[in-house]
Amino acid sequence: MAHGEVLEFEEYVRIRQDALLRSARRLVPDPVDAQDLLQTALVRTYGRWDGIADKRLADAYLRRVMINTRTEWWRARKLEEVPTEQLPDASVDDSTEQHADRALLMDILKVLAPKQRSVVVLRHWEQMSTEETAAALGMSAGTVKSTLHRALARLREELESRGYEGRALEPGKAGRDKAGKERERCAA
Repeated sequence: MAHGEVLEFEEYVRIRQDALLRSARRLVPDPVDAQDLLQTALVRTYGRWDGIADKRLADAYLRRVMINTRTEWWRARKLEEVPTEQLPDASVDDSTEQHADRALLMDILKVLAPKQRSVVVLRHWEQMSTEETAAALGMSAGTVKSTLHRALARLREELESRGYEGRALEPGKAGRDKAGKERERCAA
C-alpha cells in the first residue's frame, strides 16, 4: 500500500473509530469483544483499503467485515451455553432508566441469531433503509423484512417473558416506541 493510502486509512480510522466501535458494540454484547471485533475488521480492511474505490462506502465495507467476522466467531465458538426456560435477570449498575433500558436491550439481543441481530442493528441503530440493509448483508429486501419481522417478534416474546410487555423500548431512546411502530408495520 502506498504511503498516501496508509495516511488516508489512518485518518479515516481516527475520524470514524467512535462510530465504528458503537456499531461493533451493538453486534456483540461484551465491550472487550466489541473492541476485538473492530480491531479485527480494521486489520482486514487495511489489507484491502486500496481496493475500495469509493471511500465514502468504507463504513458499509467495515460493517460488513464486522458482521462476517462476528459470524465466523459465532460459528467457531464452542457450545458452552446451556439453554434454559428462564433467563437470569440482567444486572444493571447504573440506576437511570435509559441505561437500564439499554442494558436490557443489549441483553435481549443475545437471544437472536447472528443474522437477525445484524438486521435489527442495521435497521434500528444504524438507521439504514431496508435496501441499504439488504445490500450490506448481501440478501434481498424481502429477506431483510421477514428476518426483521421474526427478530422483532422474538424480542417482543423475550420482553414479555421478562415482564416488560407494557413498556416501550427503542434503541438509543427510552420511552419512545419507534421499534413498536416498525413491528406494527411489519405485522400488517
